[in-house]
Amino acid sequence: MAKQALNLNTSLKEKMAEFEKARYEVQLLTMQTGKQDEEKYKKVQDMYKELIEIEDAKKFFEAETKFNIVIADINKIIGEAIRDVMQ
Repeated sequence: MAKQALNLNTSLKEKMAEFEKARYEVQLLTMQTGKQDEEKYKKVQDMYKELIEIEDAKKFFEAETKFNIVIADINKIIGEAIRDVMQ
């Protein structure tokens, strides 16, 4: 539902794509170097602050967070099951 709302708003969809690209670049750079580029990180934070003010983007971020929690829970359950089998 949240994704569908974004797809209907071309301008917002483009802003979200820019945000996702910038967020990915910051994460990748941090993983590769072990350091965080403060300027790029600040840019991502500013983009997020701007987007979160838009209701459809806010709903998307909330849905994304809930999805990530579900995935983390599933990974934890699978990890515990594997650990139990391996012992």
